Amino acid sequence: MAKKNFPLSKVYRLLEPGPVVLVTTARKDKANIMTLSWLTMMEFEPPLVGCVISGRNFSFEALQKTGECVLNIPTEQLAKQVVKVGNCTGRKVDKFSRFKLTPSPASIVAAPLIDECYANLECKVVDRRMVNKYNFFVLEVVKAWIDPAQKDPRTLHHQGKGVFVVDGDRIRLPSKKP
Repeated sequence: MAKKNFPLSKVYRLLEPGPVVLVTTARKDKANIMTLSWLTMMEFEPPLVGCVISGRNFSFEALQKTGECVLNIPTEQLAKQVVKVGNCTGRKVDKFSRFKLTPSPASIVAAPLIDECYANLECKVVDRRMVNKYNFFVLEVVKAWIDPAQKDPRTLHHQGKGVFVVDGDRIRLPSKKP
């Protein structure tokens, strides 16, 4: 099989592993939502998540100042809202109102949960050493919520330029248990 050169600027499209999330922040009584696909699990216990948030993003400043957020995990039913949230700025728009998403109080952090999402992860920033150079935050999940009514949720995975993949068939294979 002959392989061809692949542009380095598109490598991220091959590696996007995690689901697209809606990050909520709250600062000075203003809650905001941003769409994010650049995140990765870093540790299991306590659960640590690394994420990259552009310094140009309105949520970057809120996360920098407050040190907390919620990672809300939407399913394919919210796909159109997820894209619309990502295509506008919270500097000028109340995204909860505009996109008909319901904020609910979190139990540990000030940022709200999004009711319509399958799962919600309350997070605190625990490592900022790579923020100045890479905009990379390390978050600790301090509380996790899941909607048991949503059976077999299908999450969204971003591949770049408006292309998404939706979780598909699940398979079980033998696994060596620790």
